[in-house]
Amino acid sequence: MFKSLTRKKSIESIMASSRAQDATEGHGVTGLHRVLTARDLTFFGIAAIIGAGSFSSLGGAVFAGGPGVVVLFILCGIACGFTAFCYAEFASRVPVAGSAYTYAYASFGELMAWIIGWALLMEYSIGNIYVSFSWSDYFTTLMGKFGVHIPDYLACSYKEASIAVKAGDNIPDLINAWNTAPQIGGLRLIMDLPAFLINIAITYLVYRGMKESRNISNVMVVLKLAAIALVILVGGYLIFANDLFHNWTPPNASGVRSFMPNGFGGVLAAVSGVFFAYIGFDAVSVLAEEAKDPQKDLPKGMITSLIICTIVYIILSLILTGAVNFEKFAGIGDPLAFIFEEDNLNVSWMVTLIAFIAVVAMTSVLLVFQMGQPRIWMSMSRDGLLPPAFQKIHPKYRTPSFATIVTGFVVGLPIFFTDKNFVLDFTSIGTLFAFVLVCGGVLLLPEKPKVKGQFHLPNINSQYIFPILIISTIIGLSLRKGGYFSELLNGDFSDHSEGAGQELFNFQSISVKIATIIFWLTCLILSVFAYLKKFSLIPLLGLVSCLYLLTGMSGSNWLWFFGWFAVGLIIYFAYGYKKSNLNTSTV
Repeated sequence: MFKSLTRKKSIESIMASSRAQDATEGHGVTGLHRVLTARDLTFFGIAAIIGAGSFSSLGGAVFAGGPGVVVLFILCGIACGFTAFCYAEFASRVPVAGSAYTYAYASFGELMAWIIGWALLMEYSIGNIYVSFSWSDYFTTLMGKFGVHIPDYLACSYKEASIAVKAGDNIPDLINAWNTAPQIGGLRLIMDLPAFLINIAITYLVYRGMKESRNISNVMVVLKLAAIALVILVGGYLIFANDLFHNWTPPNASGVRSFMPNGFGGVLAAVSGVFFAYIGFDAVSVLAEEAKDPQKDLPKGMITSLIICTIVYIILSLILTGAVNFEKFAGIGDPLAFIFEEDNLNVSWMVTLIAFIAVVAMTSVLLVFQMGQPRIWMSMSRDGLLPPAFQKIHPKYRTPSFATIVTGFVVGLPIFFTDKNFVLDFTSIGTLFAFVLVCGGVLLLPEKPKVKGQFHLPNINSQYIFPILIISTIIGLSLRKGGYFSELLNGDFSDHSEGAGQELFNFQSISVKIATIIFWLTCLILSVFAYLKKFSLIPLLGLVSCLYLLTGMSGSNWLWFFGWFAVGLIIYFAYGYKKSNLNTSTV
C-alpha cells in the first residue's frame, strides 16, 4: 500500500508525455500554443504578484505590523527568493504544465503530488475569490466617483454583512446592506454582484486563448506599474514636504516610539496579508507548455518578477506608513487610495486615479490565476488522477476548455457564501505548504550536469554551514533579553490573533506555541540530515524560511487546512488512486 502511494513518475516519462502532446499539433488534436517569451513570463509574474496584495491586503498588514511590516516583506521576499530558485530548478528539468504538482510527482511520489495539486487549488481558485472581492470594492468606489451607485446589498458578501451585524461593528456599508436588502421568506438577498460578474468575464477571456490573455495582461501590467510609480513619487514627495517622518516611529502601548509598535508578534500577525502579496510568482511555472524556451525563460521570468516586486512592496510599505499613522489602516481595503483622501495627504485626483488603476491591476491578477488552475487540472488528468475531460483541449482556441469552465464555477459559486478575510488566511497557508514541499523536493533530486543556456541551481554544500547557522541562532535567541525559549516553553509566547474572547485567545496562543516548537525541532532534525547527506544550502534555507512563516498562522486556520486536505484525500482514494496511470502501467 505504502509503495503504491509513493510511486513516482520519472522526469524522462514526464518529458516524453509532454513531447507527445506537442507532436499532436497538425494532426487533428492540438497542443498548447508556445507563444510566451522571457519578457512575457516576467510580465505575467508581475501581473500575478502586484495586484490584490498591494492594492488591498497591504492595508491590513500595515495595521497589524506598523512600519515594521517592511521587515516581514523582506523575510517573505527572502523565503520566496529561495523558493523561486527551487521552482526554477524544477522548471529547467521538467518544463511542462502543472507547476509544483508535476515537480512533486517526480520527487515525492503520487500521494504527495495529489496533496500539492489540492493545495494549489487553494492558491489559484480560492485565492481568486479574495481578488474578486477586492476588485469589487475598488470597482464600486470608482463607479461612485462617476455618480453610479451600486446598492450596498449587491456590493458585499452575505457573510461579511452577517458577521458585522452580529458583532455590532460600526461599518456603515455592511450594516446598510443588511438593513436594506430585499428578503424572500426571511432570507436577505445579499451578494457581491461585481465580484461574480468579473469572474464570468475573466473565465471567458481565458477560455478564448493565451495570445489574447497575454496581450491584455501586458498592457495592464504597464498601467499598474506606472500608477504605483506615481504613488511612490507623489506620496514620497509629500512625506518629505510635510515632515511626516514621525509616522515611521509611532508610539507603542507604553508611549515609547518604535518602528515595531506592536512588537515582532504584531509584525508576524500580518503574515497572511504580506505573503498573499507574493503567491503569484509560481504561476509563471504553470505556463511551461506555452513558453517558447521554457528551460531558459521560466527561471528568468520567475526570479526577475520576484526581485522587481519585492523592491516595489518594500517602498510601498514605507510610503503608506510614512504618509499616515498605521492605526488608521484598520478595516481599510483600498490603502493606496486611502492615503490621498482629504483627511490624509488630501490629493483628490489621486484617489480617483488609484481606484481606476486598482480595477485594472486586480483584473490582471484574476487573469493569471484563472489561467493557472486549469493547467494544473490538465496535468492531473493526464496522469489519471482526474477524469479525462479535464485534459480536453479546445480545437480552435487551444486552451484546456473544460478545466477552464470548471475553474470559473469553483471561483464563482463560493463568492455567494464566503468572505475575503477567511479566504485570505486559507489561501496563504495552503500556498506556504506547497512551497515547503517544492523546496523539500529539490533536496531529493539527483545532481544534473550543467547544460549551456539552461538554469542550474548553485550547489552550496550545507554540511557545516546550515547546522552552524541553526545552532548559533538558537544560542543567540536563548541569550537575548527575556529569554526567547523560556518564554515559549512557559506559555508567554506572543499571541498572533486579533482576539475574540479569552477562549479564542488561549486557543490561538497555544497553536502558535506548538507550531513554533515544531519548527525548531524540525530545524534541528534538518541540521542532522544536512550534515549526513550534504544537502544543497539554497533549498534548505527556502524550506526553513517557509516553515517559519507558517508559525504565524492561527489555530483556526490549521483546523480548516487539515479539514480541506481530508476532503482531498477522500477524493483521491475514491478516484485517483484506482484510475492513476501508474496503477496499471510501468511509466
